[in-house]
Amino acid sequence: MLTAAIFVPILAALAIVLAPRRWLSIAATESGPDNDGGGDDPGDSGVLLVAEGPAVAVSAPAPPARWARVSEQQLQAAATAVSAIPLVLLAVTWLRFEATGGFELVEAARWIPTLDVAYRVGVDGLSLPLAAMTALVFVVAIAYPVDLRGRPVPYFALMLFLEGVSLGLFLALDLFLFFVFWDLSLVGMYFLIGAWGHGDAQRSALKFFLYTLAGSLALLLAILGLYLASDPRTFDMAELIRQKPLGADGLYATLVFLGFFVGFAVKTPLVPFHTWLPPAHVDAPAPASAILAGVLLKMGTYGFVRILMAMMPDTFARFAVPLGVLAVVSIIYGALVALAQSNLKRLIAYTSVNHMGYVILGLAGFVAEFQVFAGTLAIYPVLAGVGLLGIIITAALFLRMLQRLFLGPLPQRWRRFPDLGRAEVMTLGTMIFFVVLVGVYPLWLLDVIDSFAGPFVGRP
Repeated sequence: MLTAAIFVPILAALAIVLAPRRWLSIAATESGPDNDGGGDDPGDSGVLLVAEGPAVAVSAPAPPARWARVSEQQLQAAATAVSAIPLVLLAVTWLRFEATGGFELVEAARWIPTLDVAYRVGVDGLSLPLAAMTALVFVVAIAYPVDLRGRPVPYFALMLFLEGVSLGLFLALDLFLFFVFWDLSLVGMYFLIGAWGHGDAQRSALKFFLYTLAGSLALLLAILGLYLASDPRTFDMAELIRQKPLGADGLYATLVFLGFFVGFAVKTPLVPFHTWLPPAHVDAPAPASAILAGVLLKMGTYGFVRILMAMMPDTFARFAVPLGVLAVVSIIYGALVALAQSNLKRLIAYTSVNHMGYVILGLAGFVAEFQVFAGTLAIYPVLAGVGLLGIIITAALFLRMLQRLFLGPLPQRWRRFPDLGRAEVMTLGTMIFFVVLVGVYPLWLLDVIDSFAGPFVGRP
């Protein structure tokens, strides 16, 4: 079931891209602002055919009647339906989840036996909520209207591919497999920003890729270091959690910790590794921005918990104070810089830095308690006190944002801005529903999370 959740969207993406051109012809629809060629309606004279290459489309005469003419809306509906399959499978997984405190519903197959590399996937109270959230965000992002610029096939193929590898990362129980999915997620987001972004999109995409690739290299070295320290040597994450092969002290343990830290801090991101995020977030198309903030940034904090805290707890405790200080810097810096922004997407980018700082501060206090400020206040009261200032600044910036968005005279350039369409109402309404549900009745979610958090912190 978990394997299907990962590979159904990936295989669908490959099928879309590799399908012979005569099997799939995209009927040209009314052009957007980037495709106003000024001629006759392209739907009358021909279609857009997928050329050899995922990001190229060429004009060609209309195909014979026996060939399928698929509109962009039909392709989007099909991609949305495919993206919903993992969400349904994970909903069934949620119902079958028994909250035992360990990994459940594990699926495994031999891959590279000489290195003890295997295809292993499974869920626990940490990965299941993240995987379900990922599937939901992708369904909404794929269904959301966007200017496809005449290239719907590669766009939806990349979105489905990115959904599959993102789910694979959260469900992986083998460090080698985890790294494969980690790197593949960079490729998908790079092309989404570069090909369908706006502004200086290609520069932003390249900056995103270079930063995260550098972090991936550090992560790979750290994974190899942890593998070489294990006895017997293994990439099995459950076995590495049991072994905890590295102690708190020593140069070797410090270097492995720093490798993991750099890889995860770039992806989270924490100050000063955050400079790739604002341009990438601003220049990405809106659905990709949602995925960037809602899914990809969570991969870094997931790595902190799943790998650093679980497999190297003594080393993590040794560096908890510096990590907490860095988190507080991210909280205050992100809030202050966000307060000065006039661009809404840039404001959201810096609030993401601020919010991820809260998460890491909570992890620094996780040594004793789960709650962010309750745990941190008990162990590092000064850091918690300074971090609380970030909440005040964040409240101020959101009030300022609401004032500028909803109050005062309407700028002339927005007077003809259309109201939300049906697709936008449905997608945004779905997300608002779950936000309200979690806020009003969080028990169904907290019980699953607590099945991981309780044993993790030694609570019966």
